[in-house]
Amino acid sequence: MVAKERIHLLGSYLDPLTMEETLERVEAFVTSGEYVQHVVINAGKINLMAQNPTCRQIINKSALINADGQSIVWAARFLGYDVPERVTGIDLFEELVKKAAEKGWRPYYFGATEDVVQAVVTKHRQQYPQLDIAGFRNGYFEEIESMEIAEVIRDSRADLLFVAFSSPKKEIWVHDYQSVMEVPFVMGVGGSFDVLAGKTKRAPKWIQRIGLEWFYRWVQEPRRMFKRYIIGNIAFIKRVLKEKWERS
Repeated sequence: MVAKERIHLLGSYLDPLTMEETLERVEAFVTSGEYVQHVVINAGKINLMAQNPTCRQIINKSALINADGQSIVWAARFLGYDVPERVTGIDLFEELVKKAAEKGWRPYYFGATEDVVQAVVTKHRQQYPQLDIAGFRNGYFEEIESMEIAEVIRDSRADLLFVAFSSPKKEIWVHDYQSVMEVPFVMGVGGSFDVLAGKTKRAPKWIQRIGLEWFYRWVQEPRRMFKRYIIGNIAFIKRVLKEKWERS
């Protein structure tokens, strides 16, 4: 695989990869036994990085950064970069579980409520009977428990770790305990467990294709998601236009 040069926009690095290229990169990481952190960026994450220097630093040091939101793809192209497609966290998560079953990799699931994480594990065991699951744990804990959790994950000998809690907590927690866990590939999957467990609904494919998945999510919970998607998207557009003007 020919390495693609990482680009920089809106305060974040980005690897302009397709899903296939991303999967190849992950396989190389797992095979090498490196301990790497993966992140995805979208409009909300760009806004968060602007407000949280610690989160920005962690994300920009991550070994693999994908464009989760269509807004990132559009913004990158508007700023003159060739970004082939978005690689969403939930789609990559599902593809990696499938590949884990084929390759004999051992995934660990960490996050969400106990009933949700159990539902996701049960679903994947039914989908892939050969899948060797290293373990799972809900995402509710006190900070004092973090070292013990990291050691349990290490002792599970997991090859992949999927972390399902919100930003910036997941990025910071993974960064702080990555050397303890010794997992070759760790990725944050946000609310993916809730979607797979049927707790929340993902937008239909045609809405995803036109880049309005955020709108579908906002319609489901307009009051709770107003700040994130309406105010947040306006702030993101301003950042894009400001960077375009500064580059011209």
